[in-house]
Amino acid sequence: LAGRDVLGRGRTGSGKTLAFGLALLCRTAGQRAQPRQPLALVLVPTRELAQQVTDALTPYARSLHLRLATVVGGMSIGRQASVLRGGAEVVVATPGRLKDLIDRGDCRLDRVAITVLDEADQMADMGFMPQVTALLDQVRTDGQRMLFSATLDRNVDQLVRQYLHDPVVHSVDPSAGAVTTMEHHVLHVHGADKRATTTEIAARDGRVLMFLDTKHAVDLLTRELLASGVRAAALHGGKSQPQRNRTLEQFKTGHVTVLVATNVAARGIHVDNLDLVVNVDPPSDHKDYLHRGGRTARAGESGVVVTLVLPNQRRDMTRLMADAGITPKTTQVRSGEAELTRITGAQAPSGVPVVITSPVSETAKRSAASTRGRRSRTAQARRAGAPDRSSRPRTTAV
Repeated sequence: LAGRDVLGRGRTGSGKTLAFGLALLCRTAGQRAQPRQPLALVLVPTRELAQQVTDALTPYARSLHLRLATVVGGMSIGRQASVLRGGAEVVVATPGRLKDLIDRGDCRLDRVAITVLDEADQMADMGFMPQVTALLDQVRTDGQRMLFSATLDRNVDQLVRQYLHDPVVHSVDPSAGAVTTMEHHVLHVHGADKRATTTEIAARDGRVLMFLDTKHAVDLLTRELLASGVRAAALHGGKSQPQRNRTLEQFKTGHVTVLVATNVAARGIHVDNLDLVVNVDPPSDHKDYLHRGGRTARAGESGVVVTLVLPNQRRDMTRLMADAGITPKTTQVRSGEAELTRITGAQAPSGVPVVITSPVSETAKRSAASTRGRRSRTAQARRAGAPDRSSRPRTTAV
């Protein structure tokens, strides 16, 4: 609130969004942005995180009469340009799409007085650093910068030195970012039994988030789970943003009980009461492990992270856990065993194939009913010999 630069370190799910968001909104309140010239900027690595930040801040922005714009790939760039032309005090953006809009002349950053970099380590890992530094070079040099990251490794440290001036440093967690309310299990499985084990875990009561390495693997497992009677849906970068939003909403409401995802879901997804994350494919490094696991045990809740490990993956997994500062419980399991059920809640699937349909909204239902009603009245009028109003010539008053 005092306008100092801030360097914050804290694991995902520790409440950073409102920490920087409320201060940013309070400091911007009462000001009005010119067309294409926002006053505050929040940069995030993924579309999902951008949406989550927007959702968290919208009610507060509205009460302060501040306009929010969300600028991400996968959505209509024309619509986003139109919102920016109309004027938005606060922009929440992914670096690539914001750069595109600046290149088109639809946005300028020279009036931005407050800049937030959220999940800076993830932006570095995803190769966004050149775009991020190019954007930071365009904001006001006398403005406030806030940078948040779970880890402060080489790339992030370079950003801090280059762009933060005498920052206030605040850390809410040890640098490893592991969560104390989380149980970690490494389950040793045999290749021939891995799919059956995965399916039984997916068929448990309650929600589960499953991570795999590739889009193809995600789609394949999702189809197999649906065929075995599990309400599953896929989430990965090959899906359009509206599809991803719809799938997430179905998972949050319980319409879908298993979300099968690539690393695109490891950041920026917050689902209440998600108590189990399963690494069907072990992650390649400890930071990915921590962020996948960070989808559970959020905001002080407890949760379980399970990783399925084949014999040839055991050595790598031991090294990864050591890097993450975690001592997991290791168990040899087989499908159908009581130990698997005890740890994960696994049970046999129904075997009755399911199809996930999009729940029809009440608005859509009312619209369809209204259309049917109009058609019915028109048909009755025709049968009664009354003139059909829709076929009358229209007159225009001059």
